[in-house]
Amino acid sequence: MAEILGMGMTHYPPLAGCDETMAGLLRGTLRDPDIPPEEKDPTRWPAAMQAEWGDDEGRAAAAVHRAELVKHLDRCRQALDEFAPDAIVVWGDDQYENFREEVVPPFCVLAYDDLNVHPFEVLNDLGMSNVWGLPDEMSFTLHGNRSWSRTLADRLIADGFDVAYSYRKREGARFPHSIANTQLFLDYHHAGRELTYPFIPITVNCYGQHVIARRGGLAKFAEIWQDETDPVGPSPARCMELGRGVARALAADDRRYVFIASSSWSHAFLTDKLWHIRPDTTADMALYDAFVAGDYERWRRTTTAEIVDAGQHEMLNWFCLLGAMEELGASLNWSTMVTTDVFNSNKCFALFNPASADGARPPTARNTTAAVSA
Repeated sequence: MAEILGMGMTHYPPLAGCDETMAGLLRGTLRDPDIPPEEKDPTRWPAAMQAEWGDDEGRAAAAVHRAELVKHLDRCRQALDEFAPDAIVVWGDDQYENFREEVVPPFCVLAYDDLNVHPFEVLNDLGMSNVWGLPDEMSFTLHGNRSWSRTLADRLIADGFDVAYSYRKREGARFPHSIANTQLFLDYHHAGRELTYPFIPITVNCYGQHVIARRGGLAKFAEIWQDETDPVGPSPARCMELGRGVARALAADDRRYVFIASSSWSHAFLTDKLWHIRPDTTADMALYDAFVAGDYERWRRTTTAEIVDAGQHEMLNWFCLLGAMEELGASLNWSTMVTTDVFNSNKCFALFNPASADGARPPTARNTTAAVSA
């Protein structure tokens, strides 16, 4: 039977940039002429946000935020290496990258072999330099296993889940940064170049009604008021069912897998009701409390409309993970939520106790005392 470790992490692109530019998304938002001036006035912001913004537009706070994120990423990497998986199954969103107007699948298994990936493309678009001082065009190999990925898609379809699959990245397209940054950040101290575990990526259409209309996000308010939204993405409940299906599909394998949800939670630039200035921390903490309590039904009842209202689009990746952990009967080992008003998104990290696909914890499980913190 397969043995599976569950993990959650962020793929926040500015973490790959320098402290100077980590609050760049907020600075750009404050230049939007269609946001009311009073909303852009720091003296009217919540006290915690004013303190984080400081008198240097978040530059000093960026170093603190980075240190916190890297600390938790290091913990995830240690767990990864101790578990020593045969492959990493990662759910990540495609933000108008590989999939565009030609086709937008709700879910797609990327059945690729080794692929050369350029992890700094998003930073380059944002005009940011990388924190490692490496060339903008630097690339690394993201290892894959086409046969294992193809088998996963085949088993999902046989189980009644009509998932799409892809054997080749679209010509000239960008590889989804949610997947690339998973490797980049799990190997943060080597800029992704020394992590060699093969990936089985599953893309999720997290952006749904905004994937084409807003080209994956970062739209100005003038554009939002004029756009025609797209069909909605898969519902949170359906994402949980996909996670359960993936767990079932890999159950019979005599392999070790790490299942990863790769995304931050509420994003400021997706939260229209807060004028793209800060994330919806209240909504995030409501789901986080349920997450820590193991309240899967609270997550399953979450609607697409609630996700979009809170700017939690990318959390659909976490709904997939939670469905898989529910199917496996895996228990939460550790988690933490890093909240912020200035750095675009709240970031959650999590590790589940390793479980076998028959629901029993294998003898290799470690650190079984839960350590959950907010």
